[in-house]
This record gives sequence, structure tokens and C-alpha cells, in this order.
Amino acid sequence: MSFLQTIFDKKYNKYMKWLWISAFSGVTVFALIITFLWNDWVPKTYKLPPLEELENPTTLLASEVYTSDGVLLGKYFLQNRSNANFEELSPQLLNALIATEDIRFYDHSGVDNNRLFTIIIYNLMGKKQGGSTITQQLAKNLFQRKRFKHFHEKVITKLQEWITAIQIEKRYTKQEILTMYFNTVEFGGNAFGIRSAAKVFFGKSPKDLNAPEAALLVGMLKGITKFNPNRNPASAFNRRNTVLNQMQKNGYLTNSEASKFKQEEIKLNYQEDDHNEGLATYFREHLRMELMTWADENGYNLYKDGLKIYTTIHSKMQAQAELAVENHLQVMQKKFYAHWKGREPWGSHKELITMAMKRCDRYRICKEQNLSQADIDKQFNTIVKMKVYSTSRGEIDTMMTPLDSLKYYKYFMQCGMLSMDPKNGQIRAWVGGNNYKHFKYDHVNQSSKRQVGSTFKPFVYTLAVDNGISPCSIYPNKPVQFEGYPDYNPGNADEEYTTGDMTMYRGLQFSVNLIALNVLKNLGPDAIKQVINIAKKMGVESDMGPYPATALGTADISVFEMTGAFSTFANNGVWIKPNYLVKITDKNGNLIFEPKVESREALSEQTSYVMCKMLEKVTTHGTAAKIKYQYAIQGAVGGKTGTTQNYSDGWFIGITPTLTTGVWTGFEERAIHFRSMDLGSGSAMAMPIFSNYMKAVQQQKLVEIVPNWTAPKSELNIELDCDKFKPENKTSDPFTED
Repeated sequence: MSFLQTIFDKKYNKYMKWLWISAFSGVTVFALIITFLWNDWVPKTYKLPPLEELENPTTLLASEVYTSDGVLLGKYFLQNRSNANFEELSPQLLNALIATEDIRFYDHSGVDNNRLFTIIIYNLMGKKQGGSTITQQLAKNLFQRKRFKHFHEKVITKLQEWITAIQIEKRYTKQEILTMYFNTVEFGGNAFGIRSAAKVFFGKSPKDLNAPEAALLVGMLKGITKFNPNRNPASAFNRRNTVLNQMQKNGYLTNSEASKFKQEEIKLNYQEDDHNEGLATYFREHLRMELMTWADENGYNLYKDGLKIYTTIHSKMQAQAELAVENHLQVMQKKFYAHWKGREPWGSHKELITMAMKRCDRYRICKEQNLSQADIDKQFNTIVKMKVYSTSRGEIDTMMTPLDSLKYYKYFMQCGMLSMDPKNGQIRAWVGGNNYKHFKYDHVNQSSKRQVGSTFKPFVYTLAVDNGISPCSIYPNKPVQFEGYPDYNPGNADEEYTTGDMTMYRGLQFSVNLIALNVLKNLGPDAIKQVINIAKKMGVESDMGPYPATALGTADISVFEMTGAFSTFANNGVWIKPNYLVKITDKNGNLIFEPKVESREALSEQTSYVMCKMLEKVTTHGTAAKIKYQYAIQGAVGGKTGTTQNYSDGWFIGITPTLTTGVWTGFEERAIHFRSMDLGSGSAMAMPIFSNYMKAVQQQKLVEIVPNWTAPKSELNIELDCDKFKPENKTSDPFTED
């Protein structure tokens, strides 16, 4: 052996010795790190999530609102996330994910040892999730709370990810892991989880996604902005085809299928969940405010806890109600513009515009900037580019001054509509206004009140019937004086025409003011207090002054209250408070709240039956006769029109044995209105909405058509047949409205 060879062997042995020492030390250090991490013997910064959290991982879940017919009405969320079950996942989704992210998913236990060094290299190079398994990606989605920059921190984080992935694999099946993965990933477009993503991008359930759609969504996970098909369609197209290639390569698609799918254009049905859009926007906001209070009092978070809220709203009836309102308001809006052409409808009430200016955000910002009134006025009179709402064309781009835009929005007619089942009080449709995005004020709920006009008169006649007075009883059609009110001398709507005495039937049928007042006078000095008491029994909670004028509808009452009250007639005298919440369950389906329905007997069966027959006359030969002869509404139907002074408020409340619907129409400001009965009456402004809605729900068989009112069980002791009565002075009926 030469001298050089001896030296070389010594050096070789020395190098091998240190190599083995280094390798052993590295393995030992690695094992120690794993041991410390596994047993949680590390500083708080590096602690693993507790085992309990692995069993119940925390994600922000949207609370969902459902209709009575099982349609998702809307969500309340911080993150638009709703969990899907494994059964809801399309096989194509699973295939796309596994083919692209982890082809050995079913063969490993959380960490793929065959790709171990690839994973390390990818992550050290800064490539997110490089070669991580699906389970590792899930661990990262669920539990990584902090991103580290330094090398040793990245190594520790990756080791934590492996440990967590192994623990997840121990506790969950492969199906559960795939489901959790799809529920935790973000897709952009305010869509968290696959259920939200499928709905936002395609308007579908995850189970209905086809191969190209599944490939698109899975492909987005590599970069939710870069590969967002709504923002970057070309990049999304290429990324989708990459996923399709992987599906073909791994045997999930045939060559012909992959070739066909890759040629297809991306077809989106894109619509982000927006509280301003969709069905029942006004109702959803009303419900949200109520649920916020309930959740706070009961220890829940409406935006995070994934509650399931089941309501009485019927999706198809709600859609028809909104359509009826939209179509009629478009017609009336055109008439209103023509009616006031060349003139401002607020007339001398200039303060309405001044107040509107002072209430808007632009004015507030100007004041915060300490601008002078002159500078503020200059800003409000400077033409700028803006979007404005149009009843017929939606949002339109235009140029106008901010002041003109305030005036522009004053022209819009508003509406409040509520439809409910009188037998159980369940609300089927709720339309609070013209357009929720642009007009937030809800004209249905109990805080929104307007003068009810002649829709109040049935309460007067109810008192009379309750006292045994027949609808055939005759009263004088002439002015009446009330003690203590010498200056109260109302007339009829048509001051130029008076006819002779008439029955209560006809008084209600043609909404004759003086007949209602003579009935009230005949009932005694405390009659108006008794009428108010009846109205309260029937669910009217608003203030009603004990004055004769109240009988003609001067009180401000909500659509909610009036619709509930009229339902009492259709429900054999039993008032049931309008209700809309069936139950609330937690994210696991456990019942956590079921409200009680408030009800009471307000009228006798006989009184309610007689009132139904009287209200029926209104829709056959009275102020709302078009309901039968023009709109051909089938079955038993009654109702009452209402028009207030100066035509500021138009009402119609209709009843059938299975549905009660109240409609108010008018403008935001009472000083803005039509100037004639033919345009501003309840029969012109409100009744067509009821009629078109009823016609639609009957044609679609969404409501049962009942031919007759339910007669009282006991023998009727009030005369209803008044066919022999004829007006003395006229052969035709002059009255067309109240």
C-alpha cells in the first residue's frame, strides 16, 4: 500500500465517519422535532390545533333562509360558505380534484412518502402547496393561522402540516376528507366552499356540475384571481383544459370526451350572492333584523354559525307577487310622468327637496369638509356622470346634477304588499317596495304606516253586524252631525251626486261615506270606541283616535296589520297574527327555535261570515267589480278599496277562503300624488296588483279555489237577501270609488 493510498483511506474513513454522524444527527434532530411537535412541547406560536378542534374544525358558515317549498331564499354571512354533504358532490368534481392534486389520494395516509422530497423542494422554493396531498392542503386550509418567512419556520410549518394531515386521516374517512376539503376552499366571487361556488358561477348544485364545470372550479384553486372565469376568461379556459388533460391522463375521461370538452366555451351563469338581489329582498332584511336580536339573546352568531332558517314564504307565490307589483308600477309610472308633464308634483312643497338634499351622504360629506352653503349648492348643481334606476330598464348611465337626481327619485311610486293564508296566518309573499337596492324603506312592516282610507269602513260595518243589524238595513245617504264635533261635516267622494237611502250592503259596495257615518251614528255615542276595540281584536295595534273621522280611515296603519285584520273575516272570526318563521336549526340540523303563533277569537262565526258576504259584493258589483268581470278571479272573493284625501294613498285588501292579500300604493312623500280619482284611487293604483297576482297563483294552482265562504255552524239569524231593494232616485249605480 502506497503512502498516498494510506492517506486517502484515512481521509475517506474520516469523511465517512462525519457523514454518518451528520446523517444520524439530522435524523435524530428531525425525530426530536417531530416528537416535540407531536406532543405539543413547543412555544405557543408553533402549537398544533387541539384534537378537539380536529374533530370539530371551525369555519365561518353562512346562515341560510329557506322557503316553505324548499327553495334557498338567501343567506346571511361574513363568508358566503355553506357546507355540502358527500352525496352532493358530483363524481366529476372528485375526479378532477384527485387527477390534478393527488392521484395517490386513496393509497396514502395523509403524507405521500413517494413525493416527500418533492414536497420539501416545492415549499422551500416558495410554491404554495407544491406537492402536498389533498389531506395536507386540508390541514393547511383548516389550521394554518400564520405565514412564516424564515427557513426554519417554514420547515416547522410543513412538519406541522404533515402531522395534522396524519391525524386527520386517523379521524376521518377519505369521503369525509374530500367533503371537508371542498367545504373549506375559497373560489373568489365571495364564494367559500363548493356549494356557494357552484351557485355563484353556474347557478347549480354541486351534484349537477358536469366535467368542464368541475374542471373549471378545481382549476381555479390554483389561483382564484388569476383563473377566475369572470375576470380572466382566457386564463381560466387554459387552466380548465389543463385539468381536463389530467383527468384524461389518469383515466377519468376518454380521449374523445376530453377533446370535446376542451373545445367547449366556458358558459357561466354568474351571480354573486347579493342582499340587494333575488327574491323577497325586503322580507329577508326584515327577518335579518329580527334574527339578529334573537341570535344575540340566545348565544348564536347569525353570520358565522350556519343556522338553517325555515320560513313560510312560498317561492313561486313570492315571484308572482313581485312580478305583479313590478308590472303595474311600470304602467302607473308612465301615467304619472304624463300626468305631471311640465310640472313638479311636489308643487309648493319645495322643502321636500331641501330635506332630501340634507339627508343624503353627499351633503354630509360636504359639511364634514366645512364647505360653505354656496359651495355645497354648487356641487349639487354640477352635472356629473351617474347611474340611476329606471322601472323599465333597470340601472342606466346618465349625466345629471345631484340635485336633479334627488328630484328624479321623488317621482317613483312605491308599494307594500303582503299575502297570507288566513287559516294559519302564514305569510306567502312579502313585497316591501319598488326596488330594494334603490329604495330600502319597507312599506309592509309594522313601522311603515299610511292612512288607510275606506279600507277601515268594514270595521264599522262589523260592529253593526255584531249587534245583529242586517246588511239589508236601510240608512239615509245624507250628512250627519256628531255631538262634540260641530265642524265635522264630511261628504261623499262624488260631491255632485247624492242618491236616496240605501242598505249597508250598498253602502259598503260603493264605499259611500255618509252611509258608513250614519251606521256609526245609529250605533250610539260610544260606537267609534267600540269600532276601535274590534279593530284591535283583529290585530290593529296602531293608534286610532276616538273620533268620527276614524271611521272613514284617517288613522295611519301598516299593511301588515290591515292584512292580518282582514284575514279574520276569512278565518271564521279567528285572528291569527301574520307569521313567517317556522323554525331554526343549527348547522347539524338540531332544532333550536320554534316560535309560537299568536291567535284569538275576535268575531263570531256569524259576524265574520256576513262580512265576507258583504265584502264579496264589492268585487262583484262594487268599486272592485273588475276583479270578477275583467280579471275573472275564481271562487269566493271579497275585498275593499281605499283612497285617502288628495289621492296620496291607494289601498286594496282582498280576501278568499285560502288567501288574504293587502296592497298599498303611493309615493314616498304624501305631498306627491295623482290629482284625479281615475288615476289616484285604490281601484286604479292597488286593485290591479291584487288581481294580477291572484290570477297568476290560481292559474298555476298555487292556491286552492274555494267556491263559497264557510257558513257558521249555528243557524244564521241575520237577513242577507236584499235583492228586492232598489235605489229610489237612480236606475244605475253612480259610484265607482270611495
